[in-house]
Amino acid sequence: MTAQDDQSETRKGWMSLLAKSPPARLAALTGEMTDWPGFEWLRPPETGGVMVRGRTGGTGAPFNLGEMTVTRCALRLATGEVGHGYVQGRDKAHAERAAMIDAMMQTDRADTLRRAVLDPLATQMQANKASRAAKAAATKVDFFTMVRGED
Repeated sequence: MTAQDDQSETRKGWMSLLAKSPPARLAALTGEMTDWPGFEWLRPPETGGVMVRGRTGGTGAPFNLGEMTVTRCALRLATGEVGHGYVQGRDKAHAERAAMIDAMMQTDRADTLRRAVLDPLATQMQANKASRAAKAAATKVDFFTMVRGED
């Protein structure tokens, strides 16, 4: 894997985390930051729809499942870094925060942002996932067949 591929995978990870984060939690984590850099909009926040596709059993032929509302935006920091934000729903502020953090993660402030925003988001999302898994495991039914000795 090349350095560029590794960097691309890392960026995919934080963009996915930002897109899936609860808007209120992201706002709370970024609310204390008052030193946002200057930027210009490449694409101001806009809401639209995307077609969601699925596969039967995860491997079957693809089919159109339905539409989903998405908000997206793109911005360029005064220093030249470009950030993109794609989030489910109609929350323009959430998309803007995601784009700003994406752009700032490409600067020398990346380590600070990772500790202040991304790490707490990842921890919360892992805890939520574990909680859902525990609830699902509590309802699991193990079926087994008893074989009688007559056959």
